[in-house]
Amino acid sequence: MEDIHRAIEAVFRIERARLIAGLARLTRDVDRAEELAQDALLVALTEWLRGGVPDNPGAWLMTAAKRRAIDGVRHHAMRTRKHAEIARELDEERDMSAEAVEAALDDPLGDELLGLIFAACHPVISPDGRAALTLRLVGGLTVEEIARAFLSNEATIAARITRAKKAIAKAGVAFEVPRGAELAARLPSVLEVVYLIFNEGYAATAGPALVRPPLCAEALRLGRILAALMPDEPEVLGLLALMEIQASRLAARAGPDGRFVPLTEQNRARWDQLLIRRGLNALARVEALGGAGGPYALQAALAACHARARRAEDTDWRRIAALYDRLGQVMPSPVVELNRAIAHSMAFGPEAGLALVDTLADAAVLRNYAPLPAARGDFLLRAGRKAEAKGAFEAAAALSVNEREREWLLARAAACAN
Repeated sequence: MEDIHRAIEAVFRIERARLIAGLARLTRDVDRAEELAQDALLVALTEWLRGGVPDNPGAWLMTAAKRRAIDGVRHHAMRTRKHAEIARELDEERDMSAEAVEAALDDPLGDELLGLIFAACHPVISPDGRAALTLRLVGGLTVEEIARAFLSNEATIAARITRAKKAIAKAGVAFEVPRGAELAARLPSVLEVVYLIFNEGYAATAGPALVRPPLCAEALRLGRILAALMPDEPEVLGLLALMEIQASRLAARAGPDGRFVPLTEQNRARWDQLLIRRGLNALARVEALGGAGGPYALQAALAACHARARRAEDTDWRRIAALYDRLGQVMPSPVVELNRAIAHSMAFGPEAGLALVDTLADAAVLRNYAPLPAARGDFLLRAGRKAEAKGAFEAAAALSVNEREREWLLARAAACAN
């Protein structure tokens, strides 16, 4: 029984985003789409416990949700013309076979999911609301996880999501991929949220696991769709190159016991060479298009420096430091500056890193950011200041809510004591 419950929950996590996307397109209401998706899960928990998980679970869930939508619209007696239009559209699809629904869900262009992302990135929504809403709907992240991703608090994020949903409903936003100038205007926000989804998969902000591979896979899928739709857009290709190269290291980020393995200690034989080649090819295309100076292209170039080094000691840290100098000008942020400090510490010594990281000590956005004291601890340890390093690692562990990361930080603190 418990195994079936786990299987159902796993299926729902996988299918949730596409389910909400399809339902939002039909109902024109994000809140209603989420409710219907949840209702479909409750029905599945009853039906599948009796008969097992169906061959096409995504299609089954969509069919169940659509039937609930029809019943709901009819229950409200078609109060408005809008409801009547939705009901007619749903009625036309009510008798679709499971195979037909599954085929629609597996649309190679991913129009429904991309349509949901572009709707969530509409100009009527504030920039911070766009990212938060998309992470909630598409990434399936909790409000707590989104708050940590934005270095914010839960109440603020919850309010952003609520305002964003209301703005979509009030403006009557279409759940479809726009064209022309409108597509270009929304593209930066779309790229941002796709990368945020990827990052949550690559380095989970909370929980027992370091990585959440399904989120990385979904972000990669969306990035590849965008690249196929816009093959001459440098930043789309830059983001795809960055994600391909980063994803190549997923299998090496944790040891056999699940513990975090830092980049410099990873077994590079476990890096996925096919993903690296894909990323390097996309980066070469960016450079051919003259887009090497864009923020995603620069980050992809940074990832490529690591991918090209056969051994950790072969890494060109001076080039990485120079690339971070450029990235800091193109995309200034405290997090970029922290990574720049790490690069300078590797290229020019720990004291250089300490000099840079100390300038970030008063940055409000990094006040509860575990990587800041973790980086400082590393610089102090390499500088031979073990007692100070121990305190920094312990401070970082106290801020981390990822169990594996916290274990690693505490182990580093203990090593300083020894």
